[in-house]
Amino acid sequence: MQTIIVDDKSAVVSMLQRILKRVDPAGTHTGYTDVRAALQDAAHIRIDAAFLDIEMPGTDGITLAKQLQQMQPLMNIIFITGHLEYMPEAFALYASDYIMKPVTEQAVVRALSHLRYHAEPQPEAHGLQVQCFGSFEVFQAGKPLRFTRQKCKELFAYLIDRHGAVCSNDMIIGNLWPDESPNETRKSMVRTLVTELAKTLRQAEAEDVLIRMQGGVSVDINRLDCDYYRFLNGDPLALHAFHGEYMTQYSFAEETRAALQQQLPASE
Repeated sequence: MQTIIVDDKSAVVSMLQRILKRVDPAGTHTGYTDVRAALQDAAHIRIDAAFLDIEMPGTDGITLAKQLQQMQPLMNIIFITGHLEYMPEAFALYASDYIMKPVTEQAVVRALSHLRYHAEPQPEAHGLQVQCFGSFEVFQAGKPLRFTRQKCKELFAYLIDRHGAVCSNDMIIGNLWPDESPNETRKSMVRTLVTELAKTLRQAEAEDVLIRMQGGVSVDINRLDCDYYRFLNGDPLALHAFHGEYMTQYSFAEETRAALQQQLPASE
């Protein structure tokens, strides 16, 4: 993730940079005490989220946010202040969040876990972002991926849930149609769904996410940007983003949901 911090106090900028490096070590987090320098850089680099102090000499954070949004409409704005009276005006700009001073790591993690706009997908994920927490959704470059039918989407969700394990036709039938036996009609339907899923991923330039082999099908977990996988890898943002809901529309996800809930910190 690419973030910027703009505050006239260098101590606040340094503190926020330390927090962001802890919760998002792979990201780039640049701090500014000079508003003009921040605007100059924003004209040339993509920014996922901007942490802006509202009360600064010269240009206040509200004005700065408007200027930044003109340059990059999908930039997430997170305001920082010590006064609640600015909140209505801040959220009128569709801010992602509002952090009260003194800033804590918990507040920063909360803000990053509820961004209004998705951060730029990782290149190795082919622009695909998979959301498992809450309802299951798949995004391509920030837009919902279109599946040919709901069962095709459900198949992809099941393969994601299996975390790279090879799934046979019988396993897929048992989870997508739990009340039916694996007869030839359903096996034919599974083959059709796999073909349609491969076509959908190919149109999204991500066909190699799907691994087809004799005896089953799976996904390459290394080719996906997925909150569930990041949670399993101990990513701090993913850990704080999970609040007990996982693929809520699918019954086959109940076992994984329960396992994830057991991994939540005691404070959650």
